[in-house]
Amino acid sequence: MTVQPGSATGEGVLGPDAALSRAGDGSGEDSEWLADPDYRAAVVDLFGALAYGELIAFERLAQDAALAPTVTDTAALGQMAVAELGHYRRLAAALGELGWDPFAAMAPFVEPLEAFHERTRPGSWLEGLVKAYVGDGIAADFYREVSAYLDGASRALVLEVLADTGHARFVVETVRAAVRSNPTLAGRLALWARRLVGEALSQAQRVAAERDALAGLLVGGANRPGTDLAEFGRMLARMTEAHAKRMAALGLSA
Repeated sequence: MTVQPGSATGEGVLGPDAALSRAGDGSGEDSEWLADPDYRAAVVDLFGALAYGELIAFERLAQDAALAPTVTDTAALGQMAVAELGHYRRLAAALGELGWDPFAAMAPFVEPLEAFHERTRPGSWLEGLVKAYVGDGIAADFYREVSAYLDGASRALVLEVLADTGHARFVVETVRAAVRSNPTLAGRLALWARRLVGEALSQAQRVAAERDALAGLLVGGANRPGTDLAEFGRMLARMTEAHAKRMAALGLSA
């Protein structure tokens, strides 16, 4: 992400048999898990949330490219935007294989994600870069954690679309250079990043509360592993540590 229209035109599930073809590696685990309607609904939710996130990332990077101060920056961000669009297409194709219209799968996540972006409009080009790096980073950390509870083919796709497109290095180098030139930026950008964290976590809690199937991935099922409170605590600790490392890479205080 930092964290592909299908051909289907109908809405919702197109048929239970179509979902079973999603087991990309043909393993028994993939077929068995995807035969569970609750698990299949969770995968659709996860892919839908990721797909809309990638679509927004493409749009945001394209906007950032237009505002970039140099032609080199414009070209770099433009290439990253194209990569994000490729991730979106992969997810949309996977949703089609699951028997779902990609746009129907994304629909539940449009309002909450748009609300997050509305509340966190950057005031400058640098704030936009920090938002993409910090906000998308937290989301990607969460999705990677959730992917541990997916079947093999679905997990591989999630990790593929969360792969860095080069945006992280670009943001780190750009922000650090800006702070070196103007040290007073460090405090303002650090405060901005902390606000982003709070908003992102609040939004994640809202989505989890409203989407039972998605939350159910962490709980597990009769034949699927789940998490417990101790592991959930360790997951949050890993996410917190990863965020601190990102802030340190930017040269900002967490």
